[in-house]
Amino acid sequence: MNVDILISFAVATSALAFAPGPDNIYVLVQSISHGKSYGMATVCGLITGCIVHTTLLAFGVSALIAANENVFFGIKFLGALYLIYLAYKVYKADDKLSFDSENVPKKSLKQLFVQGFFMNVLNPKVTIFFLAFFPGFLFSDTMSTVWQFYILGGLFMLVSFVIFSGIALLAGFIKNYTLKHRHSGLFLKWLQIIVFIGIAIFILT
Repeated sequence: MNVDILISFAVATSALAFAPGPDNIYVLVQSISHGKSYGMATVCGLITGCIVHTTLLAFGVSALIAANENVFFGIKFLGALYLIYLAYKVYKADDKLSFDSENVPKKSLKQLFVQGFFMNVLNPKVTIFFLAFFPGFLFSDTMSTVWQFYILGGLFMLVSFVIFSGIALLAGFIKNYTLKHRHSGLFLKWLQIIVFIGIAIFILT
């Protein structure tokens, strides 16, 4: 077991969870609009949805790896290209952060949990991202690839839960800080670009 790979995976996951995206922005807006508990309900739904993607990845990709190592290399290569594409999309996007919390309908905690779950499960981009991200971080030559994917999925969920929870609990502070420091959006934009390209290089090498 290569612990360094797991540490690298945790660091990359941390950077991705912290960088602004649809999920953590939604958590932030719910927390700002209705309170921390509503943000936390959304977080729990989003993280729970990752179990579905991890399961699909674990059994689907593991079968491909068992069938053909060349196919596995092709998956990693296409994954690296997809991450570079994501970096390009971030580069072309505006670096302004928008936390528009006006007219956000209030839902129950259960409704937000369910919505967060289906936001994650029904988003094909999450499936593609998992397929691009996870295979490059397999960390053992002896352990079953199914178990490795579940361990990576569990680590991804744990790290994301901690950071998303922090975003929900510190929503007011985060909003005020980013409004006062106008270069925050630019910093977070380039953080995403560097992380995406860095992961792509890691997967290829």
